[in-house]
Amino acid sequence: MEWIVPKLVSEILKWVLLVWLAVVILAAFLYVQPAKGFIGESSRIVFFHVPMAWVAVLAFLVSCVTSVMYLRRRDPRDDIRASVSAGLGLLFAVLATTTGAVFAKIMWGAYWNWDPRQTSITILLLIYAAYFALRGAIDDPERRASLAAVYAILAFVTVPFLVFVVPRIYWSLHPDTIINTRGANEFDSRYTQVLMASLVGFTCLYVWLYTIGCRIEEIRQRRRQEVL
Repeated sequence: MEWIVPKLVSEILKWVLLVWLAVVILAAFLYVQPAKGFIGESSRIVFFHVPMAWVAVLAFLVSCVTSVMYLRRRDPRDDIRASVSAGLGLLFAVLATTTGAVFAKIMWGAYWNWDPRQTSITILLLIYAAYFALRGAIDDPERRASLAAVYAILAFVTVPFLVFVVPRIYWSLHPDTIINTRGANEFDSRYTQVLMASLVGFTCLYVWLYTIGCRIEEIRQRRRQEVL
């Protein structure tokens, strides 16, 4: 696979990203004060939980788009991109669920409350776990790629519904619902600044991991073909 970004530039960008995320972490704990309406330091989890959830949705979207591209072009590289992005989406969804559980423990006394958001994200995790179960159950590369592409497209149809619709149909303990209904939580401009910086940093982290993952998978496929 040919990559546009030269190796030297890639190395520089990697260190820029590392510094950026380090600054975000420091700012999350030193630049802002705990927000009103939250217990203790729990509001700081927002700086990591929200970007992780956003990256998960972005990764699932990329997996869907590259799956469509595979069905149109039958290029194995598109299957690699879809698989890698789905894997990263699943990873970040797990991280978002974990940070959300920690937040729930602090705010509501239990890691799991079967809140609409917790329930919907569990369903989403199962859907994408099944994507990899499907890939692992089929030996023929072309058939595996085709069926996985169709599944990834159908799976993403559920993402907007499970992430954005279901949690807003029912009353939720989730902070954004509390803000909308009672105005209980207050975030100042510093929170917004750090949150936006974190969103940019985690998005770039996803792009970096995605690039590395695609490279690794292409090398693996090339070696399998050489062995055969």
